[in-house]
Parts: sequence; C-alpha cells; structure tokens
Amino acid sequence: MKWKRILLCVTVFSLLGGSLLFADSVNEKIRVLINGKEAADGGYLIDGTTYVPVREAGGIARWDSTNKRVTVIKPNVHIFLFKGDTVFGNVNVGKLKFNVFSQVDSLTTDIAAVKVTITNPSGEVKDIQSQELKTQKDNFWFRTYDFTYDFSRAGKYQVGFYIKENANSNYVLAAEKIITALNE
Repeated sequence: MKWKRILLCVTVFSLLGGSLLFADSVNEKIRVLINGKEAADGGYLIDGTTYVPVREAGGIARWDSTNKRVTVIKPNVHIFLFKGDTVFGNVNVGKLKFNVFSQVDSLTTDIAAVKVTITNPSGEVKDIQSQELKTQKDNFWFRTYDFTYDFSRAGKYQVGFYIKENANSNYVLAAEKIITALNE
C-alpha cells in the first residue's frame, strides 16, 4: 500500500512539473530593446510570436473595450537644436545656451499640452519647457525659450518631446533627439 502512494505522488508531481515546464516554453518572458533602451515591461514569446506592450512604442495608447481594439497615436515629430541661429547636434562639455524647435505633423487627435525635457547620462531629467495648447491642428511648431544647460560630463543626453492627451493624463514620449557631449 505504501508503494502505491509513493508511486502516485511521484506520478502527480512529474505531471505537474512537466505541465509547468511546457507552459513556460509556450509563454516565455523576453527582454525587448527599443532604440537601444530596454523596455520596462519587456515582452512575451508565445507560440513563436513576439508580443510587446503597445505603450512601450511611445505615443498615446487607447483601449476601446467595446470593439476590442487598441489605437496608438504617435505623430511625426522632428526636433532641431539651435544655438542662436546655428543648428547643432554635438557639444563640448560645459554650459550652453540653446533652444529646441519641434515640428509636429500627422497628429490625428487633440492634445492638451506638450513638454520638452533633457535627460543626462545618469538618467536625471530636467524640464526645459511645457505649454498647454489652446488651438488644435494636425500640424504645428513648438519652440522653447533659450535655455542654459550644463553638459557637466561627456556622454549622451536625450532631449525628449512629450504630448499630453488631456488634463488628467500623463505625458507620453513622442520623439527624442540625442546630444553627444564631448570632452574638448
């Protein structure tokens, strides 16, 4: 009788373990890199197909539960950096006075506000300027005021352009531009 119980337990645990291993191979958590940055939520590999949370791609993501549909709104945004009237991309380490010009087109929804930030190589974010939008257009330009920033060390600094759908929503990244600070 004792051997039958042991055999039953071994069989049950073998089946459970095998089922868990099979489920893990069908539904595998994976790392996802978007433009060299690891996506916070990662993704899943299910039956040979990769699934990534749509919010990781950037832009506004809307879920329509009635139609079981996700809509992503991500306008084209081109970012230009100006030191006076001169366009630049790389800088020397040190302080620099500049402004950010953003050209936005193919915007398919109304948005409440825009914001421009700069992130240093350590991940510290500084807001450059934000603005609520009074009129809505499918294309517009947004230029920040002149802003002095200390590129305190060599590395890559990210200028981000964010959009906000309404007063109650969060800003979401729509575009970014990299400034490389070089030692002289």
